[in-house]
Amino acid sequence: METVTLARYAMATRFEIVLQGEDESALRAAGEEALDEIEKLDAQLSFYNPASQISRINALAAREPVKVEPQLFELLRRARDLSAALDGAFDITIAPLMKCWGLAGGEGRLPSEEELVSARERVGMHHVILDQEKDTVRFEREGMALDLGSIGKGYALESAVELLRDLEIESAFIHGGTSTACAIGRPVDSEAWTVAIEHPRYSELAACDPNGLSEADRARATLTTVALRDEAMSVSAIWGKAFEIDGRTYGHVMDPRRGEPTEGAVLAAVVTPSATDSDALATGLLTLGAEGLPLLDKIAPKARALAAERGETTGDYEFHVRGLELG
Repeated sequence: METVTLARYAMATRFEIVLQGEDESALRAAGEEALDEIEKLDAQLSFYNPASQISRINALAAREPVKVEPQLFELLRRARDLSAALDGAFDITIAPLMKCWGLAGGEGRLPSEEELVSARERVGMHHVILDQEKDTVRFEREGMALDLGSIGKGYALESAVELLRDLEIESAFIHGGTSTACAIGRPVDSEAWTVAIEHPRYSELAACDPNGLSEADRARATLTTVALRDEAMSVSAIWGKAFEIDGRTYGHVMDPRRGEPTEGAVLAAVVTPSATDSDALATGLLTLGAEGLPLLDKIAPKARALAAERGETTGDYEFHVRGLELG
């Protein structure tokens, strides 16, 4: 049995893939083709690439309907449906708020009330008109913009997995920046691929001082491990591009309903068969916190999930799980 490991940089992160099978050259060719697919989708979906389809939509859709490829149209339709199912806690029209808070390629800033009101008026999937007969996208308001950062990586991984299945790959594991991972089948020496979720205490420490964790800290950093077999898992957390002003930390994930960085949870993880869904649902659950877990009953009944919140009185972490075990 052969094992092939490949990696490539796309979507501002590192994608890694492990493939197992009998024919090394076939595995390598399939892995390269899957990574090519991710690169292709990066060029199509990037908010920052002026030649991407998303940039074309953002430039024109407030003035006229913009025709897009059927696959992209279906992704936008899925994003709209997920936004509605999550009561607006997930929304790909978040770009004006990200810009307002200085998080669209910047270091973060505190906006004025006037700036915030203006940005909020240009956010909301209910202001995006999707014409299914013509595969067109139209904005109801000037200044709107789509940013697929909370669903695009999952979609790219799911597309890569579908391609690998078409190439008859039966055992593989692929992830993008460790925040979303997909498993095909199982590894040769185990019943499932396993992924660790880091305890938020250590994620927070690492965010404050990446070199400050001792070896003992790192040994205790795992909150739980999750077994994946023909499933995807996404993890969303407030750390990463967080910034601090006057002693208060502001995360990089926006609550589209409030127009401010989310305060629902500090970490959320969702396991579903679809990486597109797990990516979006993890973002929505981070915004909603534990109160969002019951929504999964209708959206993804088979989903497993975790939401970590800070206790209001103790300041310690509280964990709310659905179908997952801690420890």
